[in-house]
Amino acid sequence: MSILPKTDIVKINKNSIYVNEEPYFIKGICYHPVSKGNLKRSFSSIDRDLELMTEAGINTIRLYEPIDDVKILDKIADAGIKVIISFGYNQNGFYDIFTGTFLDYIAKYRRHKAILIWEFGNEYNYHPEWFENDIQNWYNALKNAVILAKREDPNHPVSTAHGDLPSIELVKLIPELDIWGLNVYRWDKPQSIFKQWKSLSSKPIYLSEAGADSYMSFTNSGFKKGKNQEAQAVANGNIIDAVFNHKDIVNGLCIFSFTDGWWKSGNPKEQDIGGWAPNTSGVPYDGTANEEFWGVVDIDRRKKLAFKVIKDKYTKFKFEK
Repeated sequence: MSILPKTDIVKINKNSIYVNEEPYFIKGICYHPVSKGNLKRSFSSIDRDLELMTEAGINTIRLYEPIDDVKILDKIADAGIKVIISFGYNQNGFYDIFTGTFLDYIAKYRRHKAILIWEFGNEYNYHPEWFENDIQNWYNALKNAVILAKREDPNHPVSTAHGDLPSIELVKLIPELDIWGLNVYRWDKPQSIFKQWKSLSSKPIYLSEAGADSYMSFTNSGFKKGKNQEAQAVANGNIIDAVFNHKDIVNGLCIFSFTDGWWKSGNPKEQDIGGWAPNTSGVPYDGTANEEFWGVVDIDRRKKLAFKVIKDKYTKFKFEK
């Protein structure tokens, strides 16, 4: 049964994304809203969030788990925004890869106009401990999930979000992937990966994560220690420019992230310094991921300097093929 009367057809053609035969460039944001004092995702601020995203020229939301609420998806679609739906490996049977229940979600929502891409995993290559200390177990599961997803829904591309650059062996293992998402933290210069990718594969890519937090662990590169919105704004601006200047290679990016997440470290009722994430030495400009300071708006939706930079660049950028 269809959720909406008409679906958008999303295809990859000559390394570019097309929606209903019109070229589509991802001007995206990563989105996992958790309210102050809580640990679980909540869409209590969805209306305000969509207003802010629309103001900033955002056309794509990348999610870390499925939204099983058609009313929320309808709101997103009505705002003219599309979603990249990420499926986790083992989420206790909630539309996950391990149980195969992700297929139930695809069957349920494949005709919804909000859907842009189905995506599997988020930099799982950094976590062999989740797969009996053999990352090949993940790659095999990924390949199988991609094949099944494409069989269930031929009208949307299938991706994975890989931590930095995959090996040539992995790319060859999963030719069924339509597009690769790359989580790239190479200071404020992601462009080095574009040349590396071009020598590796002719498959399309987008940056599934890139960005900077708004806290400096120490003074560096002219940015002072402590809360520092300027450092975040400058880094995000440079990253976006690099992607836009290589639009012939990369299909856009999703800045990490929309709102600060107080749930990540320490007391969820307070904003804490610290937290942990793998492979973060490339986070500008201190090589440290202060996990509760990544938002381009704060937890109360006050705009940071980075929001204004993103708005300026996203709204002015025009993509033509």
